[in-house]
Amino acid sequence: QVQLVESGGGLVQPGGSLRLSCAASGTVFSIFTMDWFRQAPGKERELVATITSGGRTIYADSVKGRFTISRDNAKSTVTLDMNSLKPDDTAVYYCHARVSVGYWGQGTQVTVSA
Repeated sequence: QVQLVESGGGLVQPGGSLRLSCAASGTVFSIFTMDWFRQAPGKERELVATITSGGRTIYADSVKGRFTISRDNAKSTVTLDMNSLKPDDTAVYYCHARVSVGYWGQGTQVTVSA
């Protein structure tokens, strides 16, 4: 069974930075495509960033140039570095791992507010 545990959320002022991490266990991490999703109150869950097993990255237009996704296969972790944060980035952020099926973490809250 794949387990994903997110960490690093919190409260930050607009313009600030946060780093989210997701630790995976119970699988061969390197074969998975890893995603970060987010869900704001009253909104649908949306894809924020993806990193493939080969290291290719894809970003939502709303975070391009501000967020960076990376992975460390030796540590079975995926990281989302978030800079120039805006109040609209406030959401619960979820780590997602997929090959033929998908697995979700429990989520971590990110709040951007003055």
